[in-house]
Amino acid sequence: GGGVGVVVGGGGGAVGAAGGGGIGTAVHPVQHHHHPAAPYFPSPAPAAAAAAASVQIHAAAAAKVHQLDIEPDRPIGYGAFGVVWSVTDPRDGKRVALKKMPNVFQNLVSCKRVFRELKMLCFFKHDNVLSALDMLQPPHIDYFEEIYVVTELMQSDLHKIIVSPQPLSSDHVKVFLYQILRGLKYLHSAGILHRDIKPGNLLVNSNCVLKICDFGLARVEELDESRHMTQEVVTQYYRAPEILMGSRHYTNAIDIWSVGCIFAELLGRRILFQAQSPIQQLDLITDLLGTPSLEAMRTACEGAKAHILRGPHKQPSLPVLYTLSSQATHEAVHLLCRMLVFDPSKRISAKDALAHPYLDEGRLRYHTCMCKCCYTTSTGRVYTNDFEPITNPKFDDGFEKNLTSVRQVKELIHQFILEQQKGNRVPLCINPQSAAFKSFISSTVAQPSEMPPSPLVWE
Repeated sequence: GGGVGVVVGGGGGAVGAAGGGGIGTAVHPVQHHHHPAAPYFPSPAPAAAAAAASVQIHAAAAAKVHQLDIEPDRPIGYGAFGVVWSVTDPRDGKRVALKKMPNVFQNLVSCKRVFRELKMLCFFKHDNVLSALDMLQPPHIDYFEEIYVVTELMQSDLHKIIVSPQPLSSDHVKVFLYQILRGLKYLHSAGILHRDIKPGNLLVNSNCVLKICDFGLARVEELDESRHMTQEVVTQYYRAPEILMGSRHYTNAIDIWSVGCIFAELLGRRILFQAQSPIQQLDLITDLLGTPSLEAMRTACEGAKAHILRGPHKQPSLPVLYTLSSQATHEAVHLLCRMLVFDPSKRISAKDALAHPYLDEGRLRYHTCMCKCCYTTSTGRVYTNDFEPITNPKFDDGFEKNLTSVRQVKELIHQFILEQQKGNRVPLCINPQSAAFKSFISSTVAQPSEMPPSPLVWE
């Protein structure tokens, strides 16, 4: 049978920024001039010559060159630290996503964060994790201010699907949850905490393939419990209780909490814990789970513990989860209750969650007609020997150890992008004469209201 179909709209309404017939598309092959290139992006030849140049450079694109403007370049999303556009790769005519990371080199913290995200995007090799397909050719280092990353183009995200009127069958829920956990098992095996798992960061295409995206807040796990970690992570509704309670150290269990919240949201089509403040967020959680034991609160700060102990003692009310929807079966609620555990050390892992019988059907459906790891022959389906692969070795963040100045990191990023392109296809650059380019250049990042809110100061 076919995969689970899902109706996806365009990425948040086509914003007609590409305008009428701009000169060419936003991205084009780097032009090889004999005279020195213009200081910013190499200046393109007039449209006709540019089309000819791309044919000479890459014959395979020849047939498609003249159709490139059929679908205009347009913005499709604004994330925490970048703007994403839908554009056409002139080398093969395929639609791809282009993420612009602006103002990268404002300060050392910003530089390091972007370098980490770029390294991760180039490291990932997994069908449920978004990765970099390419990066645009950077200009000379003196003019290097923003970075452009090419990724696969996905048609929607789980937030848009959840709030849409489209019915979601239990098959949809199982195949979505299966892929979220499959991607998360891979990330966690790499030693990476995502730290901002939420429906808007789970991209979905029309055949229901799902990919985890936005690694702007991700980091490598901290094995030394005495080392403090930032509290400014995870959008509030999906924030684990240990972060809400000011724990100075946390683990990849924070991502599993977020997945539990999303699982409940897929079942009930509404946000599970929708509070107006971090304190209310914690109160909603204890309304459902009951008052935590002192043991479960051992990593919390004193102010948060005092808040819990001041309040009335609450009994758990987990059976209320059965009222989420008719799809909240015994198996569904059983798995959900293993994710929504107050004590992070007792919360289920991605690997163990994937072994839960609730996900057997999701696994079967995914590997029967959606995955790239299995294939069909004339005699039937040939299944992979590893349904939920991990990565070995882990992601190494050793490159972050001795980063001391903006200029140093800028040089390292510039060099890294050029190295990534070695032996790759014809390098691409921004086409400054396309109409879309002018809008893209001026587009900015998310407003503060879209960022995870600052953490509560308990003391």
